[in-house]
Amino acid sequence: MPFDLQPILEGELIRLRPLRPEDFCHLYAVASDPLIWEQHPNNDRYKEEVFKGFFREALESGGALIAIDSKDGQVIGSSRFHGYDSEKSEIEIGWTFLARSRWSGIYNREMKQLMLRHAFRFVNSVIFLVGPQNVRSQRAMEKIGGVRVGSRLDGKGRESLVYRITAS
Repeated sequence: MPFDLQPILEGELIRLRPLRPEDFCHLYAVASDPLIWEQHPNNDRYKEEVFKGFFREALESGGALIAIDSKDGQVIGSSRFHGYDSEKSEIEIGWTFLARSRWSGIYNREMKQLMLRHAFRFVNSVIFLVGPQNVRSQRAMEKIGGVRVGSRLDGKGRESLVYRITAS
């Protein structure tokens, strides 16, 4: 069975569905907060022109999901599946961001649980790339069971820390 990169996933707090072009304004309203990006390698992503490129790449990736609060229907962020490798039985989850109003940890945890549960129907291992200066994301990875397994260059040639979660 081929990996479904854009499923609809529902939890108590969050609903994830495929990202669509008409989602730009709602998602940018979340992403326009500079504090979301302050530790991120692309810390200017809050700027509309920069975010337009990020959004375009998300749509083109074929694996982008938008996060919607289950209680009030508000767009609260997004994430992606990327780099499915059937031989390694591995996929990457990344490009995740959430509105600061949802930074309590429970929203990120549920988003990742939904995505991991889906991924483990198809693969044995999920990796996450995190910028070395992004301490907030490193802590979040550790809270959900991510184990740091090394580092490598990301798609733009920058060093990233590699975290892994296995199906076991």
